[in-house]
Amino acid sequence: MKKVAIVINTSWNIYNFRMSLVKALQKEGMEVYAIAPQDKYSHLLTENGCRYVPVAMQSSGANPLHEAGVFYELYKAYKQVQPDVILHYTIKPNLYGTVAAHLLGIPCINNVSGLGTAFLSNSMVAKVARRLYRIAFRYPNKVFFQNEDDRNLFLKFGIVAPEITEVIPGSGIDTLRFSPNGQHVNEEFTFLVISRLLYDKGLMEYADAVRLLKQKGIKAKFQLLGAPDPGHRRGIPLATLNEWIDNKLIDYLGTTDDVLSFIHKADCIVLPSYREGTPRTLLEAASAAKPIVTTNVAGCNNVVTDGYNGFLCKHHDAEDLAAKMLMMYELDDEHRRALAQNSRRTAVERFDEKIVIRHYLNTIGEICP
Repeated sequence: MKKVAIVINTSWNIYNFRMSLVKALQKEGMEVYAIAPQDKYSHLLTENGCRYVPVAMQSSGANPLHEAGVFYELYKAYKQVQPDVILHYTIKPNLYGTVAAHLLGIPCINNVSGLGTAFLSNSMVAKVARRLYRIAFRYPNKVFFQNEDDRNLFLKFGIVAPEITEVIPGSGIDTLRFSPNGQHVNEEFTFLVISRLLYDKGLMEYADAVRLLKQKGIKAKFQLLGAPDPGHRRGIPLATLNEWIDNKLIDYLGTTDDVLSFIHKADCIVLPSYREGTPRTLLEAASAAKPIVTTNVAGCNNVVTDGYNGFLCKHHDAEDLAAKMLMMYELDDEHRRALAQNSRRTAVERFDEKIVIRHYLNTIGEICP
């Protein structure tokens, strides 16, 4: 029986985004090991047939001693499990896990799920990050990218050999689960952003755009769903969030394990992000047949075609975001319904998770026949 290890920086991530892949691997007779930090979702991995191996790993932070500890944790876990192949997701597994796997002679498949804007700068942090990737990415057997822009950047910086790269449609989406619920009619038009509360998600621009729309007298709801992360170096401060709430600028919905119910109740999904891999929230929105307003940046413009299933705006530009949200607000029902149907068509034809799973199964078969 083949042993496959899935390594991510949270158990939550595996349970919420990779369980269809886990089930597909199990169906093929493979034993799946989930290697991730312990959280309230870890026991659900075990309940779904995974062998769970806890490791200590913070999703952010760059303390050298801690980073060395992450490498050792992954090396120790891989030596214990001795998998036939390892699937790496998120930055630290991609970097430290790949080197650990190489030292142990274990093949691996990496997934680059998105690059922060810092990666593109010439700052010392960006240069160090690119150097680390360049070292680690000499060793994987395959590197999956979620959009062509990120793949081209890695090739431009000489980080990875082109022959081991491939672009796949993000993490894919379960189009049966994330299905439309018919025409939902709100008394007030409802915009919804689903995102971690980070600056890079364009939330400051969203707040500024809402101010501009309210100054125009627009009668709509402006919602925000997602977890605060004040400890993250790019996290929106809680004081800022509370100011939005106190001033009734934004209707903050907190967090949920049932994101689909909130998508169903919205008229338009908004994501003003600065850069993405292939954003999960937009895949969920498209699959649920929602029109979308998002930025014309890598990842986001991979899901939304301007005028076809939503509108694209400039990044870092609250005025353009407000203008595109206003366009959506002022559309007649027939036009908005056409955008929604095109969103659903995009999800089914291009982003169904079956496509992603097929890529993984084929690659695993090539690496471990």
